[in-house]
Amino acid sequence: MSAEAAVISTGADQPYWDGLAEGRVRFPRCAGCGRVHWPAVWRCGDCGSWEHAWFDVEPVGQVYTWSRTWHRFPGLESLSAPFISLVVTVDATEGRRLTGILEGDDAAIRIGARVRGRIATVEAAGRVVPALRWRVEA
Repeated sequence: MSAEAAVISTGADQPYWDGLAEGRVRFPRCAGCGRVHWPAVWRCGDCGSWEHAWFDVEPVGQVYTWSRTWHRFPGLESLSAPFISLVVTVDATEGRRLTGILEGDDAAIRIGARVRGRIATVEAAGRVVPALRWRVEA
């Protein structure tokens, strides 16, 4: 994916997608109270601020939950079945979570396993978009 991201969202999360396209994982932090928000919001529900600063995080964390999928989904034919989807609690984000696909050996996959992510791409509904891939750390 090029460094110039396509518009993937018209919501408050577009800077997340821009970051992935640039090779960075980013989260928004309220400029008023410092709370990390995810999903991204336009306005902080805690202090009411409209200002958010996006910060980079290393894509590491632990598995919150996972699921093995044995069938294909329309529009995601580029994923070969079966595949494992992960929900990962990302370090340094106040417990915020991201999703992605497991790559590599699945023998060590379990809730609580430490994982490291990388930014890849996936074809979704005929469009190439950035996506996270997770690998269990040894």
